[in-house]
Amino acid sequence: MARWIRRRDPAGRVQVIANQKPGALERYGLTREEADRAAWSVDPDGSRREGAAALNRVLAELGTGWAAFAAPYRLRPVAALEELLYRWFASRRSGFRRLGVTPECDEPGSDCG
Repeated sequence: MARWIRRRDPAGRVQVIANQKPGALERYGLTREEADRAAWSVDPDGSRREGAAALNRVLAELGTGWAAFAAPYRLRPVAALEELLYRWFASRRSGFRRLGVTPECDEPGSDCG
């Protein structure tokens, strides 16, 4: 996901940080359990979102056409469905390695701790 976001954000509006990087969890006030459970977004004012809410926040920040994908999340039934799907995916994310999805920190040369 980190690489996907970076490729679509040439202006650098979204800072993507792997939670395994030294000091990342402490910097953003997250526990290992929270980071392992879901993706997170942290706004400059310190407000935090997790799961589908975090991903929709990132899409909205990317702007252009991506913000349109985030708009339906504002509808309660859509948000509930997205959160359900996110939890399903997150609990099975290690199985997606078979499809060529490799976590950033598992790649050679990563600067993760």
